[in-house]
Amino acid sequence: MVHYGHSNQLRQARAMGDYLIVGVHTDEEIAKHKGPPVFTQEERYKMVQAIKWVDEIAPGAPYVTTLETLDKYNCDFCVHGDDITLTIDGKDTYEEVKTAGRYRECKRTQGVSTTDLVGRMLLMTKAHHSNIDEDLDCRKHTDNFGKGPKGRSPWTGVSQFLQTSQKIIQFASGKEPQPGDTIIYVAGAFDLFHIGHVDFLEKVHQLAEKPYIIAGLHFDQEVNRYKGKNYPIMNIHERTLSVLACRYVSEVVIGAPYAVTADLLDHFRVTLVCHGMTEVVPDKDGSDPYQEPKRRGIFQLVDSGSNLTTDLIVQRIIKNRLEFEARNQKKEAKELAVLEAMRRLEEEKH
Repeated sequence: MVHYGHSNQLRQARAMGDYLIVGVHTDEEIAKHKGPPVFTQEERYKMVQAIKWVDEIAPGAPYVTTLETLDKYNCDFCVHGDDITLTIDGKDTYEEVKTAGRYRECKRTQGVSTTDLVGRMLLMTKAHHSNIDEDLDCRKHTDNFGKGPKGRSPWTGVSQFLQTSQKIIQFASGKEPQPGDTIIYVAGAFDLFHIGHVDFLEKVHQLAEKPYIIAGLHFDQEVNRYKGKNYPIMNIHERTLSVLACRYVSEVVIGAPYAVTADLLDHFRVTLVCHGMTEVVPDKDGSDPYQEPKRRGIFQLVDSGSNLTTDLIVQRIIKNRLEFEARNQKKEAKELAVLEAMRRLEEEKH
């Protein structure tokens, strides 16, 4: 997967030099060393390229980083997180570049990993479609920042991520709209920020010569109202960083109102409001959340050309995971059978 933890590592890496080339493995390499990839290599190439700190990608990068690879791309050194990665036979994949003194390290982002996110999605397969409406007491006490009375979110309660203002500052562009910019507003959950979102934002970005895209992110409880089940998978803080890391986005509204109001449009001096081809769920009172931009004649539907949704990704991941677990169980059963046979042979000898 590609998530904001990776973006944060790439941000740190970029700060260590002047030009950042990111090596992305093929599906084959990942399947061999780590297990089935969630996104295809083409999707991953595009996702990584969309992260604003990346200058270039190196497709099909070998799993073991060698001096030959660094020289091929004219790199002074390589950077990896402070978690060690091993090959299938237990060797450190960075041994050669470490020995040559061409290796640097950046810090992992606490509270997020692919394993952690997959775990959250798997909660959906358990009878865990928590119907939050029944838990009205919890709703009553829940403030807008997605934390319940016990300091954890009833929606993304499994998230261990702690947001700080420093992290937002590190991710934010800090650029204000300039004269002549076309200010475009898009709104949504942007949950598990994925290639469907990237394709949509890229298309929106192409609509103007000098686009300034503002993404409005809905609070967790709003997302849960229109998405249901256990959505969102990522809480508002995680979704904020995911979207800020995208090169097409200039600004994020954290906890945007569901209805795109006249106040919001005037405040940000919005020229254009865009929405993808996904269904627009009516507001709580049954009204169209895009009523005002439509009335002003500034609403536009944008076809990203991608049919990938967060739902499809979750299904893909769960399917992958269950196949992976089944394969491991089979392997374990086989190993146990072999051990049992050996034990019996030993007993017969005695």
